[in-house]
Amino acid sequence: MIRNLIENFKNIKIAVIGDLMLDEYIMGKVERISPEAPVPVVKVTEEKFVLGGAANVINNLAALGANVYCGGLVGNDKNAEKLINAFSKNVDCSLILKVDNRPTIVKKRVIAGHQQLLRLDWEEEFSVNEVEEEKIISNLEKQIKKLDAVILSDYNKGLLTKTLSQKIIKLCKENNVIVTVDPKPKNIENFKGASSITPNKKEAYSAVNAMSTEDIDVVGKKLKEEFNLDTVLITRSEEGMTLYDKDIHNIPTYAKEVYDVTGAGDTVISVFTLARATGATWEEAAKIANAAGGIVVGKIGTSIVDKEELISTYNSIYNVGGTCKC
Repeated sequence: MIRNLIENFKNIKIAVIGDLMLDEYIMGKVERISPEAPVPVVKVTEEKFVLGGAANVINNLAALGANVYCGGLVGNDKNAEKLINAFSKNVDCSLILKVDNRPTIVKKRVIAGHQQLLRLDWEEEFSVNEVEEEKIISNLEKQIKKLDAVILSDYNKGLLTKTLSQKIIKLCKENNVIVTVDPKPKNIENFKGASSITPNKKEAYSAVNAMSTEDIDVVGKKLKEEFNLDTVLITRSEEGMTLYDKDIHNIPTYAKEVYDVTGAGDTVISVFTLARATGATWEEAAKIANAAGGIVVGKIGTSIVDKEELISTYNSIYNVGGTCKC
């Protein structure tokens, strides 16, 4: 039963290490142009924030009941407290490092109606230093025996260097812990030997410098072989997903209006990894992740799914009438 598998998410312990962010929104309406400069005046009607980057991956896992360990770097500032306090009670923040030399990453968007007028970013270009790297590994070593899986959430903000990523992957493999990655193409070398990666189609082609005319299956196989991965899951928008393990599994999307793809990749890797850690095969995990991704693209903004809508959507897509082979 798919319900039994998803209900068992609550028994899974999973760590997410990656680029933690806050996404803030200032929303309002524009009725006039400023007399000071030729720019619109936004009359603010609402301000809100959501968890972004790796923090959104954590949010997805926590919403499905998993026990999550959160890892990454934040500044020693008010935004760090805001981010940490936004996590639910089943998130352990003991793997987070606070540092003085850079701010918590914040992306603030000014929106009038449905139009984004401006984005303000608080971040600094950096690569994690040796001391920070050792602290992250040391903290992970203390928890690794408890973990079922680790997700590396790479937004190319300087945390997941090749050195740190390879140390994490090695530690996971030594302890039979699943390690999956949502990589940026330019960093793909950092993640050799992982259990799986979940790029979208554009990222997959970029990662192996393939021409757009190249067959997708050639690209998927090349990723798997060149980077010594157990599996590769390529998300393909309206074309669904393709999983490469010992075989090739094409998983079609289902008819649904797409409102916003923001955060869909975070949801896919969260559910894909969680399902695998719960005992699903890689193919079954991909099908469950496909259902979850279809839910979030039908919502506005960075979104999460809950257990009941995931069960309902999965059963609807695969026409299993409440049962499945999982």
